[in-house]
Amino acid sequence: MRPSPIFLGILAVTVAGGFLAAYGDSSTVLSDRDPMFVAGVVLLVAGGWVASLTLHEFGHAFVAFRGGDHEVAHKGYLSLDVRRYTDPVLSLVLPLIFLVIGGIPLPGGAVWINRGALRGRATSSWVSLAGPLSNLAVGAALCLVIALVPMATGLFYGLSYLALLQVMTFLLNILPVPGLDGWGALEPYLSPQARMFGAKVRPWAPLALFAVFFVFRPVSDALWFVAGKIFVTLGGSALAGSVGQTAFLFWR
Repeated sequence: MRPSPIFLGILAVTVAGGFLAAYGDSSTVLSDRDPMFVAGVVLLVAGGWVASLTLHEFGHAFVAFRGGDHEVAHKGYLSLDVRRYTDPVLSLVLPLIFLVIGGIPLPGGAVWINRGALRGRATSSWVSLAGPLSNLAVGAALCLVIALVPMATGLFYGLSYLALLQVMTFLLNILPVPGLDGWGALEPYLSPQARMFGAKVRPWAPLALFAVFFVFRPVSDALWFVAGKIFVTLGGSALAGSVGQTAFLFWR
């Protein structure tokens, strides 16, 4: 399997953002922000998040393939091509807007799994969990890099916020809400009535959840608090993550 040119391009944008963040002036992030540093953090975080969205959906597809659904290979889900997982507006543009406006990583792409081809209920649950677990793994790997590799302060801030977003994405996706992966992991074990209810509300339940996050700040703050605790447990710096978020949400 070779990564698609688009995925490699996304990684190139992410790396370019990392260079800008590293060589920009991060010392004035809380006052007169350096455009190079801010642009670098935005490119690094946005590019890294789209790359992680690709890995998230690839995780679903890979476990499904190993679990019996070989159609995912014919659909191109194992190619790391973000176009295979997305509707350009609903799955990529809209989540990026949510991310830039509110710093909330709305789940984006989707792969269509033939659940009937999977070997059993446990396999179906692992298919759903593979996506968010990939985000947690990326977050943990970034925390390890940040802790062990000497780097410029600006890059440290940007990678810290990207790692924190990975943890937040993991938490959001494992919530037992229809349309999210947490519900998908539970669904094979639910009653027919519960599965029918989930199917009815699946199209709008995630958007209703994110509306709650925007309207009721304590709910959002509670989730960020839990994400921060996990992030710090993985070795991340709460201060660096906060500074990176300030740079990314530069318009606030």
